[in-house]
Amino acid sequence: MTAVYPVYLYLVTYGMQNIKLSLFVFLLFRLTLGFSQSGVAIQCGQVLNVQTGQMLSKQVILVKNQRITAIIPAAQWKDKADTVIDLSAYTVLPGLIDCHTHVLLQGDITSEDYDAQILKESIAYRTIRAVNSCRQSLLNGFTTIRDLGTEGAGYADVDLKKAILKGEIPGPTMQVATLALNTTGHYPIKTSEYASELTMPKGVQEITGADEARRATRQQIERGADWIKIYADRGYYQLPDGKFRSLPNFTKDEIMAIGDETQRSRKKLASHAVTRDGILASIEAGASSIEHGFGMDEECMQLMAAKKVYWVPTIYVNEYVAKGRAAAGSTMNLIFAQGEKALFEKALQAGVPIAYGTDIGGYDWKEPQAKDFSLMVSYGMTPLQAIQTATIHAADLLGIAQSAGAIQPGFRADIIAVKGNPLENIQLLENVNFVMKSGKVFTSPANAVSFAGKQYQNVDNRGK
Repeated sequence: MTAVYPVYLYLVTYGMQNIKLSLFVFLLFRLTLGFSQSGVAIQCGQVLNVQTGQMLSKQVILVKNQRITAIIPAAQWKDKADTVIDLSAYTVLPGLIDCHTHVLLQGDITSEDYDAQILKESIAYRTIRAVNSCRQSLLNGFTTIRDLGTEGAGYADVDLKKAILKGEIPGPTMQVATLALNTTGHYPIKTSEYASELTMPKGVQEITGADEARRATRQQIERGADWIKIYADRGYYQLPDGKFRSLPNFTKDEIMAIGDETQRSRKKLASHAVTRDGILASIEAGASSIEHGFGMDEECMQLMAAKKVYWVPTIYVNEYVAKGRAAAGSTMNLIFAQGEKALFEKALQAGVPIAYGTDIGGYDWKEPQAKDFSLMVSYGMTPLQAIQTATIHAADLLGIAQSAGAIQPGFRADIIAVKGNPLENIQLLENVNFVMKSGKVFTSPANAVSFAGKQYQNVDNRGK
């Protein structure tokens, strides 16, 4: 009896429970015929080499035991395979990486939107909704995400990560930041806006003093944090000369204690920092990434380029919330949005390393998660450079550059496909047609998958 390679197709129909369908009947059929076990073969119209930008035509990607084993010209492929996936009409590229998500949020333009989720939705209910967010992210083509804070939902991100790893629910590979950190009184929900008798829940873990900062960092790591995330500044304003400033949240002792404890535990620090007041302090504390950075200046850019501190610009979320927040009386996001293009161009010219991150959850999960690609291209990147932010550069930031972010032998079989050439039309990434994560197919074009010579009719998992 030959060995059997288990192939699973995760079929999800809109509004229904996720179903894991084992192709058991086909496996028995295969054993009866006595075929040698050969894994999965993906027949590709084109494969994008994200390192070089080279588009390779008519290739076959071989997958076995969750890994890519080879990429060979179709004319040279002679071996049999348990499963053949016909993507000969598609462009194939690595699974995408989003370095800034919030699966436990569902969009919060105003403080009222945020407060309603924290106050009116239990952690259990928010986690149920987050299961859908994880599924949607995967079907959007993002096979890996870094989720930067549960916003009052405790350590639910750790459990979501575990459930995905164990195959209980479909979703991307996750790196998580759990509670996130800020100083006392400097993060929603604001107690002053509610009855003074009430003790309001908070969207972060609050600290006062270096000892508390160090203790909280240790607690979050002990509970499963892959990253420590801090909110480094607040109260953004613009000076008469057009430059932006803010109020720093941490004392130097506090932020340095967090950075030191993070590095001692061989973890990384991500910093929500918008102006030089938060950015420079975060870099000094050892931050690996600056989130948002809408108001950074040339000194910040030069330091980030020199120290290889990644910028995760989260462009679309700022546009998404700007008008609504301006209508509610806060115009800073609108002001930041007006200068985004010029800022992005300066950062590119300065050589600031950029990793893709959306802050989705800060905007509705029904919106395109790939929207930032188009914005990056309109701001001066080539389509290849934009794709690299969500593949090789994002993988570098997340410390997984030896296993993800490219299609090459030995890497995880995280693979997506689109109809057309994304180097000619970057918006194609907003409509992903095929998703494989760790060798398992989660959505595919109709009739693309065949097993032991029998064609399998798949469905469009996005319910569109």
